Amino acid sequence: MKIIKHSKLFFILSSAMFLASAVSISFFGLKFGIDFTGGSLMEVQLNGKEPITSAQIEGSLAELPLESLAIQPSDNNSYLLRFGVVSDETHQNILQNLEKLAAESGENAEREARTVEELRYDSIGPVIGKELKEKSVIAILIVIGAIIIYIAWAFRKVTKPVPSWQYGIIAVLALVHDVGITLGVFSVLGHFWGVELDIAFVAAILTVLGYSVNDTIVIFDRIRENVVHRGSHGFEETVNESINQTITRSLNTGLTTLFVLISVYAFGGVTIRYFMLALIVGIVIGTYSSIFFASPLLVVFNKERKK
Repeated sequence: MKIIKHSKLFFILSSAMFLASAVSISFFGLKFGIDFTGGSLMEVQLNGKEPITSAQIEGSLAELPLESLAIQPSDNNSYLLRFGVVSDETHQNILQNLEKLAAESGENAEREARTVEELRYDSIGPVIGKELKEKSVIAILIVIGAIIIYIAWAFRKVTKPVPSWQYGIIAVLALVHDVGITLGVFSVLGHFWGVELDIAFVAAILTVLGYSVNDTIVIFDRIRENVVHRGSHGFEETVNESINQTITRSLNTGLTTLFVLISVYAFGGVTIRYFMLALIVGIVIGTYSSIFFASPLLVVFNKERKK
């Protein structure tokens, strides 16, 4: 495969995806969950005999002091309720009102289950949410800085034709590419489908950073070996051959990982669904960038250095 020869096409594709993500984030923004904004999240399962709608739930809670109430249907007659921070008394009142609503629809005697089951309840104050957001950004910046330092050290003996520190810069540019496009996808999902970013999403991004840079370093390491054996002449051909030598490994690793993630996404619980989706999007983009973006960028850096 003559990947370096057609690198302009891949750069155009990457630029288009990154620009589309930037536009999406600029216009739609990112929909942050209660982990970052503060608030309460309650997941309940209503075991009434008759189906219960979101409008009925909203009507049963209308008299309670709930700020920014949002109701989202989930699986198996369960619902996700989002609202501002409330007291324990209001929390219990919510459950009591839902009990009355489910009882009015007819108890499910066959299951002999409670009319309302609280599956999950999280409450985070706005101060803690702001602190979590700041710490998440700091964690990502620390990871990026550590990656640059590590790659510069690992490639310290490679000084020609591309200095060792530039390997680290290119790896970070690929990570910015991966994270930016992933954020763009979730910006669209948040605007049209209400998908929120939480602490689990940050964990997914950190995982994608590690996975993507690992894939990139494997290719860079093969480039380093070939440069040492063949010299710095014909660097473009060396990079292209190194990509072809490792592309099967990269694709196989990415596909086997995706099979597992897609299975968990399809059959796992709703609470980890978007965490899995973030990993799926990130790993697809990360595998692509390692092969078609980061490595060709080495050739561009080399040409610019010669100029």
